[in-house]
Amino acid sequence: MRDSRMAGEKQHRLRFTLRTMLGVAVTVLIFFPIYWLLISSFKTQAEMRLAVPTLWPKSFHWSNYAEAFRVIPYARFFMNTLVMSVGIVILQLNVALMAAFAFAKGRFWGKEVLFFLVLAALIVPDQVTFVPVYVMMSKVHWLDTFWALIVPSGASAYGIFLLRQAFKSLNNDVLEAARVDGAGRFTILYRILLPMAKPTVVTLGVLTFISSWNSYFWPLIMTNTNNMRVLSVGIAMLRDSIAGDEAMYFHIIMAASVMAIIPIVLVFTIMQKHIVSAMANSTFK
Repeated sequence: MRDSRMAGEKQHRLRFTLRTMLGVAVTVLIFFPIYWLLISSFKTQAEMRLAVPTLWPKSFHWSNYAEAFRVIPYARFFMNTLVMSVGIVILQLNVALMAAFAFAKGRFWGKEVLFFLVLAALIVPDQVTFVPVYVMMSKVHWLDTFWALIVPSGASAYGIFLLRQAFKSLNNDVLEAARVDGAGRFTILYRILLPMAKPTVVTLGVLTFISSWNSYFWPLIMTNTNNMRVLSVGIAMLRDSIAGDEAMYFHIIMAASVMAIIPIVLVFTIMQKHIVSAMANSTFK
């Protein structure tokens, strides 16, 4: 009996050790690119060109970050990205809220068919629709404006699905009581359903913000001047902006990239508990 118990404890310790080693290996594998990005942002051009890479900078050069502002209009790109991301979040949340409310609590003919069509939009990539949308933006003279950066992203099939699942899980008795008290649709949506589905709404806002902040393809084709460029496009331009150097100034590109990811890291870190809560309740019903 004692030998059996000792064997069981040994197996338990072995499994725990293996899980720990696997967890450490996966963590290192995931975070090493981020670590490399961060330390490279402090290196010199000569150190970046070494045949044997260094895992720690020989000296920290904070001037790389200032250089990124000198080479490209970084502050302008940052503000453009912020305006675009916040605008998309506000528009997309409101559209998703109203559509999800209709699909979850509304009663109308063809509701399930229409919702299926919304889900079908999830499999359509942006590259398929960008030509007709580009023509539309050109016809209304919105190219190289914030309208072209924000409006085409105003509806999200995934956002509608996520909020619909959250609304369907809410009790209809509360809505009926609100209707009896004379509340209209918008009152019910924004004063009752929205607070009750706060984790899901916050999650959608965070995911939309991160996606918009990292967007590259759409801003690239919709903007033509530096006045409207965003960070993702601006950082890609660094390759051609520094005197045509063939080796490229990777340390400056790294510094610009570090500054670009700080806002989304902060947003995700602060709001991660809402994301976990919402994802746990987003099963298809």
